[in-house]
Amino acid sequence: MTLAFWLSAAFVLYTYLGYPLIIFARSRYCKRPIQRAAFQPFVSIIIAVRNEEACISRKLQNLATLDYPRDLREIIVISDGSTDGTNALLAAKTVENVHTLVSTEHLGKAVALNKAVKHARGEVLVFTDARQLIGRDALRTLVENFSDPAVGCVSGELMMGGDPGGKPGDQGVGLYWRLEKKIRKWESAAGSVVGATGALYAVRRKLFVPFPPGTILDDVYLPLQVIKSGSRVVFEPKALAFDTVATTQHEFRRKVRTLVGNYQLVQLAPWVLTPSYPVSLQFVSHKLFRLWVPFALAVIFVTSWFLPGLFYHLAFFSQLVLYALAALSLSRVNLGIFKRLANISFTVVMLNVAAIIALVYFVKGEKTIWQSQRPTSGM
Repeated sequence: MTLAFWLSAAFVLYTYLGYPLIIFARSRYCKRPIQRAAFQPFVSIIIAVRNEEACISRKLQNLATLDYPRDLREIIVISDGSTDGTNALLAAKTVENVHTLVSTEHLGKAVALNKAVKHARGEVLVFTDARQLIGRDALRTLVENFSDPAVGCVSGELMMGGDPGGKPGDQGVGLYWRLEKKIRKWESAAGSVVGATGALYAVRRKLFVPFPPGTILDDVYLPLQVIKSGSRVVFEPKALAFDTVATTQHEFRRKVRTLVGNYQLVQLAPWVLTPSYPVSLQFVSHKLFRLWVPFALAVIFVTSWFLPGLFYHLAFFSQLVLYALAALSLSRVNLGIFKRLANISFTVVMLNVAAIIALVYFVKGEKTIWQSQRPTSGM
């Protein structure tokens, strides 16, 4: 029982603290700089939408203002079985260089993206979503990374709560999101980041691999394929996409979907677990170990109850305090000076509950259907 406690504790510490420290050290002492320069190839901006009448016009107007030559870009929007006014808005063609594809049948985002790519003429494919707005210089900044021949995919950075007009981003986001963004930057500096930001990422056309139908995380599957080809996937923090701060409920659903997608990736790309894959350790440490933390925490909780000694009793009651603070945070009780600690506790608990639910969904074989998800402003 003692061994189970310490192995579980070591696992949790490595996942939340050890791996970030290791990748930080690699980014400092094994840095791989990017050879950036002015570079303006023809690009195809691709958006797959479903029932996005509330934001598609704004998105197209936003793309029209980007600081990139108009004759070197095209916008391809594919409507995947939309049943609202999306198709009518697209037919209006209020923005030039927009090519519209309409599927009357809802086939899923992965299939929709594959269809759009077949019509793309760009040397570089840029993927973005309808909801987020893009910074004016984001496309130019993103693409400049491809002047380095070793770079095959570039991820932008998602800012929560800001906008391209100059308001600050990342308002109200928690410690987890800030740490996640740091890890991506460190991974990129040391070689390749595991996955991209779905709101804005780009790939060389010659490296594009069609998404299997039903793919949940296109923004991770494609970068993993790029790394498999021998190219780098890098993170560009100056290429900004802006989104509204999601409600807690929406963020929880999004996290469950993402974690189910991580399980699915192992099915779709089992080679990511082989020792020969360049970032297999990063993928396991960054994407998979977080899925198993709740079970390690359960072992720690049970064993610390039974094991004798003051240390184990403190470990047990510390977890009780963690869960109690999370519950109080959810109930919106005024906690004064303990508010920050309660918010951290709530985030940890929410992530681990999401991981448990994701496993249940995956084992049951429930399909996560791609649909329009527009978060309302809130927490």
